[in-house]
Amino acid sequence: MKIAVVGATGLVGTVMLKVLEERNFPLTELIPVASEKSVGKEITFKGKQFKVVNMETAIAMKPDVALFSAGGSTSLKYAPLFAEAGTTVIDNSSAWRMDPSKKLIVPEVNAYELSIDDKIIANPNCSTIQMVVALKPLHDKYKIKRVVVSTYQSVTGTGVKAVEQMMNERNGIMDGAMAYPYQIDLNVIPQIDVFEENGYTKEEMKMIKETRKIMGDDSISVTATTVRIPVMGGHSESVNIEFANDFDLADVRAVLEKTEGIIVVDDIANLKYPMPKDAHEKDEVFVGRIRRDESLPNTLNMWIVADNLRKGAATNAVQIAEFLLRKELI
Repeated sequence: MKIAVVGATGLVGTVMLKVLEERNFPLTELIPVASEKSVGKEITFKGKQFKVVNMETAIAMKPDVALFSAGGSTSLKYAPLFAEAGTTVIDNSSAWRMDPSKKLIVPEVNAYELSIDDKIIANPNCSTIQMVVALKPLHDKYKIKRVVVSTYQSVTGTGVKAVEQMMNERNGIMDGAMAYPYQIDLNVIPQIDVFEENGYTKEEMKMIKETRKIMGDDSISVTATTVRIPVMGGHSESVNIEFANDFDLADVRAVLEKTEGIIVVDDIANLKYPMPKDAHEKDEVFVGRIRRDESLPNTLNMWIVADNLRKGAATNAVQIAEFLLRKELI
């Protein structure tokens, strides 16, 4: 079982290696892949050193699985070349997500869609993943009509440069390299990715389109506002859900509590609710502030938090690989 990690020296790639090690994924050979400037660097995995190689070398080594986190243009160019060599690619970029010929997978929600013929599998957007894990069991029981989501997203979702910008600003260094058009520390930026013609950002449109595709239901109306905030550790979301059918709050909690991958933290008497600092380095999706929307019938409010580098990216990709292995699809 040869596993390539493409983008192994980046923020998500580093976490992918960590998750593979923690979950004891049964690989026999690790192939760390990165850009030419990183070739020859050494990566430590399970106490052993592995040299970073370039794309061509990795393709020639014919890995069983390639976990990609190297950006959309790299994925569009190289994922098909890996697939042609017989490798199953699990891609973390947005390149393939809305391609009708590619599956967009969150294992707890729609892993059953996968077959042995799926050689390029898309990993969804971080903010979409955590939301649909919580939405799916509720949709199955009550049928979702409409979702209104506002996100509060960690700077780690942008990358190392953004973390450095925030920490520089926190330490009074205001003339360092900028990942954002504005100061992020002590500030909130209501823009993630570029604006599209309809006034929504690309991140907002990803959440809208990806939610429907993963849930397999284009009748669900979704609207989103995505916001960058000066935290690390995870993304938070305020989610308002209108159902076709009424619900009992106790039943909603019970459904969520028994759903794989969810931890309900909802004890307002003791001020217990999900926070990014508690989700940090965890693989679960944390749900709390579960309450009825008193302004509309059949409508629920929830607060959803997850580590965006783990469940929102690396862990979800590794879980897809684990499913493929378990079902003998690789």
